[in-house]
Amino acid sequence: MIAALSRQLLDAAPVVETAAESGSTGVPFLIVGIWVLFLAVFVGVELITKVPPTIHTPLMSGANAISGITLVGALYCAGVGFPGLGRFFGFLAITMATVNVVGGFLVTDRMLRMFGPKKKRGGK
Repeated sequence: MIAALSRQLLDAAPVVETAAESGSTGVPFLIVGIWVLFLAVFVGVELITKVPPTIHTPLMSGANAISGITLVGALYCAGVGFPGLGRFFGFLAITMATVNVVGGFLVTDRMLRMFGPKKKRGGK
């Protein structure tokens, strides 16, 4: 069953051309995408479960800065001249990446304020 499903995916997926464009069939784009997604999920879960709470805030701050790269990629996809559906997904990616970056920095700022000096109530 898995072999039949794999063969259907191979037949239906577009092919990534080799760098030399030698005319070989290359690797199907869908299979590469699924493989990268699988590895990203596996590595992400492994990393997140091993982070101690004391370094969570600095790591999240760095991750939010790296998420800005996603925003740059989304801007490229939206402005490069893809057909209508590509522009829609580019706009959607811009929106989601912006919410991710801004929300991440707000949460990081709030967590850093928790560790800052305490303000006295009533001016005493």
